[in-house]
Amino acid sequence: MTTIRPATPADVGQILQFIRDLAEYEKSPQSVVATAAQVHDAMFGNRPVIEAVIAESNSRPVGFALFFHNYSTWTGWRGIYLEDLYVAPEARGSGTGKALLGHVARLALERGCARFEWAVLDWNTPAIGFYRSLGAVPMDEWTVMRLTGDALAKVAAGA
Repeated sequence: MTTIRPATPADVGQILQFIRDLAEYEKSPQSVVATAAQVHDAMFGNRPVIEAVIAESNSRPVGFALFFHNYSTWTGWRGIYLEDLYVAPEARGSGTGKALLGHVARLALERGCARFEWAVLDWNTPAIGFYRSLGAVPMDEWTVMRLTGDALAKVAAGA
């Protein structure tokens, strides 16, 4: 049986390991440069910006969901954005992913959120199929844009 519980400061190391495992699965392990101190501060510092829940099976962590609030200026409603969802290989197919998503969806409704959204890599057909089976729909008309590094600094400087 899978149980879901809020993450605590003691879970930060496990969360960072799950993040690394997810990056490995997504073929980008070198991209994880976050430290335990950064994750701790983001979750439990003076101005927390993320939350996480841990999935456990037999009192052992087998997955997590990490999320934060967003806001739609058009509708005037808040939402929840799922940054990461990860289930360890040995727990896949057990309902853990569905339990994690269900837990966060319930939090969204309890908090008055009108939407729950996330991104998925185009090549990740198992995840896309799973999400579609739950009723999630792709936002095909949107393209995610990102500024990082020198481009971010250049725009910030007004160039």
